[in-house]
Amino acid sequence: MAELRDVEVSVWKYVFGFVEMAVVKCAVELEIFDVIENHGIPMTINELSAAFACSSLFLHRIVRFLVHQKLLKEKYNSDGIKSYDLTPLSHFFTRHGEHSMVDLLLSQSSPIMLAPWHYLSGRVRNGPPAFEAAHGENVWKYASKHPEHSELFSGAMACDARLSVPAIVDGCAGLFDGINTIVDVGGANGTALGMLVKAFPWIKGINFDLPHVLSVAPEINGVEHVCGDMFEAVPKAEAAFLKWILHDWGDDECVQILSKCREAVLDADKGMVIIVEAVINEDEDSKFKHVGLMIDMIMMAQTNNGKERTEEEWGSILTKAGFSRFTVKPIHAVQSVIIAYP
Repeated sequence: MAELRDVEVSVWKYVFGFVEMAVVKCAVELEIFDVIENHGIPMTINELSAAFACSSLFLHRIVRFLVHQKLLKEKYNSDGIKSYDLTPLSHFFTRHGEHSMVDLLLSQSSPIMLAPWHYLSGRVRNGPPAFEAAHGENVWKYASKHPEHSELFSGAMACDARLSVPAIVDGCAGLFDGINTIVDVGGANGTALGMLVKAFPWIKGINFDLPHVLSVAPEINGVEHVCGDMFEAVPKAEAAFLKWILHDWGDDECVQILSKCREAVLDADKGMVIIVEAVINEDEDSKFKHVGLMIDMIMMAQTNNGKERTEEEWGSILTKAGFSRFTVKPIHAVQSVIIAYP
């Protein structure tokens, strides 16, 4: 009976799994985490409701849920009055935190990105891509016509950069020795490249993306923004860098992109293409595998042919793109660093 009850709890979690994301989005929109952080000390429910000019009854229920999810913690003063403080997890959902994931949360929980999930079963039955079924065009055409969505998407990629680039710097610092120019292919607003250039200041960075993306990209020291299409040509550099780009595309498109990157490498003997992507190991569990498999489902819902790949699948497309060899370097992130040599 106890085992059956455990299964029943799991069933409820699957049925209502969306609630966690929805409530965290609510907390972010209310700026609960930011208000507590800016206050400097834990806040009572009355202080929070006064800050938001809202009902303490509704807010208490939201806060109670956040405590259960370990996004807030309860504290009591000497008079036994309960207040609420941030946890290590909740710092990721402050708007201006060093590792803020707010834009990624708001992007994935937006009506635009949620709609394709209603068409996923149709896609599995060989129907049209789920995003196209929901919106009438693919995710890239949609972004080019809707600046607010495009900017939020770039912000979401910046969220990942704030987590993955430090892991790259820590785990692969020697990789950048002797590299003086890097082109970040599909670099969005330049956050990732800016962090790399700051870590390795001898590097000149070229942030390469579509015109509508770069039209709102900020100026970054050591980084030049260059517009273009990675399917046509990539600016020349000693190394090409692609983070969370290839998983958006099918194998044939990846071969096209990688071929252009290989052609862009200035010195075939010393140059390289650095790919930061998940590498799925189907025979082994790791703490990041679950995240990689979830992102694989996101690719199925939100792109036409994108997917996460095993090491063998990466090897296949790299060979077809003309690379002589590659190595895979795990880092402390969802992604690994794949170094491909011309």
